[in-house]
Amino acid sequence: MTRFPSTTAFRWSFAIALWTATASLILFAFIFWQTTSLERRENDETIERQLAYIAADPTEIVPRIQDWLGGGIHADRFAGYFAPDGRHLAGNITAIPSGLKRNGQVRDSTGPVSVSHSEPRDDLLCAALQRADGHVVVVALSDDDIERAKDAMIRTLGLALIPMILLSVIGGIVLSSRARRKLVATEGAVAAVMRGDLGQRLPAGAGRDEFDRLTANVNTMLDRIEILVDEVRSVGDAIAHDLRTPLTRLRARLERSRDEATSVEELRQAIDRGLEWLDQCLGLITAILRIGEIEHGRRRAGFRDVSLADCLTEAAEVYDPLAEAKRIRIDRAIDEGLPPIWGDRELLFEALANLIDNAVKFTPVGGRIHLSLRRYGDELEIGIDDNGAGIPLAERSHVFQRFYRAEPERHSRGNGLGLSLVAAVVALHDFTITLEDAVPTGCRFRIVCPLDGATGTARPRAGEPALVSAGVADQAEAPGS
Repeated sequence: MTRFPSTTAFRWSFAIALWTATASLILFAFIFWQTTSLERRENDETIERQLAYIAADPTEIVPRIQDWLGGGIHADRFAGYFAPDGRHLAGNITAIPSGLKRNGQVRDSTGPVSVSHSEPRDDLLCAALQRADGHVVVVALSDDDIERAKDAMIRTLGLALIPMILLSVIGGIVLSSRARRKLVATEGAVAAVMRGDLGQRLPAGAGRDEFDRLTANVNTMLDRIEILVDEVRSVGDAIAHDLRTPLTRLRARLERSRDEATSVEELRQAIDRGLEWLDQCLGLITAILRIGEIEHGRRRAGFRDVSLADCLTEAAEVYDPLAEAKRIRIDRAIDEGLPPIWGDRELLFEALANLIDNAVKFTPVGGRIHLSLRRYGDELEIGIDDNGAGIPLAERSHVFQRFYRAEPERHSRGNGLGLSLVAAVVALHDFTITLEDAVPTGCRFRIVCPLDGATGTARPRAGEPALVSAGVADQAEAPGS
């Protein structure tokens, strides 16, 4: 079990309390400095003003000193009047303070100040002014009020700081409890994922703070991981299934030939048939490796300027004989003067050939296939339309998956990798491919190639994946495409 001092809640609470205490000390220090400075300035102004008032009229010096002292009721007020020879004439200060300049400026007493009916005082603020006739007037105030203000503020700080820190700790715990609950829930979800439960997701909050955005991103990543793992599992099952069938046939044929063949010709026929099944297995493995190579982007190093018009025309010419055998007309509508695209010519030709082969295979006898290549603004668009039976809507969300075969064609030749390769080529070039209904029947594949605005050349946009619609069909397994 996690110890509380090591938890995020404790650290956050401690940090908040420390920050609050530091801020409070700084604030109190500023207030303390401002208050004591204000008190000192007020005392200095009072002494200077009173000194000037008393010394202004020689005939009123003594009465004004008495008024200042208030008959002794002001214990913090002091004054003295002295003859030129230093003899005490009036007031409760009986001797001129030593070291005190007689220019009217207020100074802290530098030594004990003699006061009548009291012990000498060393806590006075004093100012002395020597008149033109040589007489000296001294006015002083005790700094007891400043000291009292200091003591009061220190007590206030001591009394306020402790509950303030406690409140900060409580506030930190309350504020961090929500995050802690999220973290605990997240920890549990991550532990479930580590145990193999890929369907587990992190708890997503209704807010849009940084934690919620991180949770959403992690959940999106888990969705993708789950899809990839499911695809790997299904691919493994499909590979095992597709390899088992020809290998089983090969083994049975070899055993039968060994036991029943009566001539060299029969053995040669058995070997030829076995080689055909082995080629089927090797073809499946080669297709998987080729798709993996394309998806990892290793073919980008061989990109160069490629004419899509030439690729589409050559691919169509390859399938013209097959189309003529089924009395299928292949129409072409290719704009002239189109800019080249930046890509791998071999892969683009193979992708277009797969799409045309798919269309020829599932277009009925006497049907029509329409090929188009046009420019729309900053994009080149390839269209491959047929008038076959089309692909049911329920099938379209799966046809891009490897080894997927639409139900009517599940027992026909093919391994379900044709359009997986097409989609991989499209993704490698950062193009987009979508599957739509043709008019009036059939399917329409549409590949969009964005053009570089500066050069008019279609170039890959690094870091942007191709958008492949859920309706991509398979070369040999999706009817009517």
